[in-house]
Order: sequence, then C-alpha cells, then structure tokens
Amino acid sequence: MPVTGPDFISLQARDLEASRAFYERYLGLVRSPAGPPHAVVFTTTPIAFALRDVVAGTDLDGAAQPGIGAAIWLHATDVQEIHDALAADGHTIVAAPVDGPFGRTFTFADPDGYLITLHDRA
Repeated sequence: MPVTGPDFISLQARDLEASRAFYERYLGLVRSPAGPPHAVVFTTTPIAFALRDVVAGTDLDGAAQPGIGAAIWLHATDVQEIHDALAADGHTIVAAPVDGPFGRTFTFADPDGYLITLHDRA
C-alpha cells in the first residue's frame, strides 16, 4: 500500500511550555485538547503540528542546528505581521520577507533553533 503523504510534524523542544507560548503568541496556533502529556498538539490543518519533550538520547544542544536538512514551511494569513512582531521582540530572522511563487515568505528561528519558513499563498 503506498504512502499518501505527510500526516504529522513534531519538533522536540527543550522547554515545552516556553515553545508552546512562543507558537501561540507569534503564530496564533491553538492548542488541541487532544495529545499526550509530553507533547503539545496544535489544531492545524491539513497536517497536524506538535511540539514534544526531547526524546531520550537526543542532544539538541550538541547539534549545530536542530532539524538541519529539513525544510519546515507553514502557511499563514499575515506573514508580514508575524515577521514584524518577531523582529520587534528581537527574535532571529534568518531570511527577510520577500514576494515569490509561494507569496510573501520569510524564515525565522524558533526558541530551539529550528528554521521555520512562513508563506501566505495557499
């Protein structure tokens, strides 16, 4: 039976509550009532997005950059507003907003250093 596509994305977080607050505050994500105690699952569609405690044996501090080699893109309705809020509060902007084939896009580093790109063209 073939794979039909991505279904779930989860990032390991050093401080689960701080990361949850960051994603809720800046990206407007809403926590789902479902989910295990070691994770925060957000009500995103069509693919579920979550944060979870660091898995035993994973050394995020020893990695030059968590998730290196993976591209994480999230759709947003007001990319520029999110960029401006992150920049105003001193968060790392990796790539400034530009307009391209995926609409307005920019990339930032989340509290654990994962690079997240937001775009506004569905």
